[in-house]
Amino acid sequence: MQLTVDSGLAILRPIRWHLATSLTVLGLTLTSGVILPGQPLTAHEMPGMSTSGGAEAEAHAHKTLEIPAGQPVPTVTLVAFPDAIQGWNLEVKVSNFRFAPEHVNGKSLTTEGHAHLYVDGKKVTRLYGNWYYLPSLPPGQHTITVSLNANGHEQLTHQGKPLQASIVVKVPAAR
Repeated sequence: MQLTVDSGLAILRPIRWHLATSLTVLGLTLTSGVILPGQPLTAHEMPGMSTSGGAEAEAHAHKTLEIPAGQPVPTVTLVAFPDAIQGWNLEVKVSNFRFAPEHVNGKSLTTEGHAHLYVDGKKVTRLYGNWYYLPSLPPGQHTITVSLNANGHEQLTHQGKPLQASIVVKVPAAR
């Protein structure tokens, strides 16, 4: 897939946030009323969040939740826009699904939840909205995948297949 940047898209600066913990706008992270420069915190870096084992462990062996017959099947599409300065702006387009960060770890529904972002098969973070800024990737070819997950972290499936989207981006070697 060859990616191009439309000058109008290059100015997008997506907002990334973690429920009741931090808010990032234009590169500043607001945490408990203090503005910190730099990148947003991940779940692994946030106070009170476990970094050992559990649902966030390296294996990420989540259960699945099948979309019932007769219910509209959620869809997900992933688009990567090279950022004008560095990195990638990822847009996650969904239908028949609602991002519901206020219900994370709550009752699982097949119509709402969050997404999981993977780069080359390794989980990077949870997504609670349609945009995410990926600061950099090393030179080479990389597969970026987003899966739809219910509030209880089950991966949503339809007819046994995971509801996810993948794209391949090629990062040229530095000259």
